[in-house]
Amino acid sequence: MARAPRSPAEGTPWRRLKDAQLLERRVCSLGLTLEESPVAPLLEQVAAELRARALAFRPYAWLSNDWFTPDDLTGFAVPFTLADPRLVALERRQLLSVEGGTKAQCLRILRHETAHAVDNAFGLHRTRLWRQTFGRFSAPYSSTYSPDPTSREHVLNLSCWYGQSHPCEDWAETFAVWLDPASRWEQRYQGWPALAKLEAVDAMMRGLSGRRPQRRTRRLEEPASEDTSTLGEHFQRKREALDEEPIPAMDEHLRRLFDAHAPRERPLASAFLRRHRRALVAGVAQPLGHHAYLVDQVVEEMILRCRHLGLRVRGAERHAQLACASLITALTSQFTYGAHPRYHR
Repeated sequence: MARAPRSPAEGTPWRRLKDAQLLERRVCSLGLTLEESPVAPLLEQVAAELRARALAFRPYAWLSNDWFTPDDLTGFAVPFTLADPRLVALERRQLLSVEGGTKAQCLRILRHETAHAVDNAFGLHRTRLWRQTFGRFSAPYSSTYSPDPTSREHVLNLSCWYGQSHPCEDWAETFAVWLDPASRWEQRYQGWPALAKLEAVDAMMRGLSGRRPQRRTRRLEEPASEDTSTLGEHFQRKREALDEEPIPAMDEHLRRLFDAHAPRERPLASAFLRRHRRALVAGVAQPLGHHAYLVDQVVEEMILRCRHLGLRVRGAERHAQLACASLITALTSQFTYGAHPRYHR
């Protein structure tokens, strides 16, 4: 029997495939390894930070479909898309952004996941100091949370005030800031209630200096090497998860401000916002006394929604900039008084 003709994608190195062809490839067929990925030197950097703190414990890591640390393991999963720049570019086109897609953001997440692994290794959440500082480990997680952006009881590491979502995340965010040698946390958080949490983490870690962990595991959960889904299926699941909580109020405001049907020669609203981001944040935060971090988060969400909706600038850019400042002011006030856009973590 004659062999069927080979498709154009067969035998082609997957990095050279067009997006449509690459989306048909199974994750397990890509041959990805964490050791040869751009994340490897960042893991080494975090290990060096642990050594500098005289901590003997080192978490292990593996590639999977997302960031996560199982409660009973002393390692954590890293998204397989971060293992190759071609996949990072593909994810950015598919999902508009990549969690951990920059060196700085990836390091923040690695330190956060390391905190969970440290807790699992030493059972810190069972100690009195951990409970007094962060609360009940057994507190139920909520699928949504309403943070207070003006609170100074939590550190700022990941976006959307993630430390306010659960005591475990408060611990992980505080540890991440404590571990970062560039955080200058003793000065940065002077006068904040969060400083007491950082000092508690410092005391806990000094107590672990040179100690071997109580628990060591090597199990991998949902490794990418066993993932038989296609890249297309993977990104479709991601999109469905991101679309679970629509934000029609913000979309409505943005559609009034920008235009989904403007000619292609008009600037993209997302690019316009990125170009003027720093000026917009300063122009809203300084006169109104809002926290710049809070205003920047609002602008980031606007950028993501504008890209998703395909909006473009109508009219003169100067007028658009003034209108954007007014909208950012209104949305920031909604944040401050309890309403908030959708959160991504």
